[in-house]
Amino acid sequence: MDHAFLELERELTVFLRRARAKSGEMARAVHPDLESAAYGLLARLDETGGLRATDLAAYIGVGKATMSRQLRALEHLGLVAREPDPADGRAWLVQLTDEGRSRFRRVRDARRERYVRQMTGWDRQEVAELARLLHQLNQTSEG
Repeated sequence: MDHAFLELERELTVFLRRARAKSGEMARAVHPDLESAAYGLLARLDETGGLRATDLAAYIGVGKATMSRQLRALEHLGLVAREPDPADGRAWLVQLTDEGRSRFRRVRDARRERYVRQMTGWDRQEVAELARLLHQLNQTSEG
């Protein structure tokens, strides 16, 4: 097998293992009862401002039942709310509450500061190239 792909697999495995652990820490920093998988939902809702549950499930890559369960938990914690979709009165949009947005952004900003500290010795172009390559990987990983 190609040595470059073996190296890539090894580094991605380490990266993903660490990312999962950090995701759990960040979720608990948002709220002690928040599941680690839900942190990504909050991030997506912060980016978009609001989505239908089906669109959120498709983006994250989970089924409707899993998404419904996660959203109920987030609603119970006061981090998200459902509101009628102005474009379709039969549908609902999920949005961060003010409390959810505040808690999420506090944790996200602290994480971003850690990235900046970790990468102090990196050239800005290297950081941009890493972001570009990760984006490219994410785009080819969809579907």
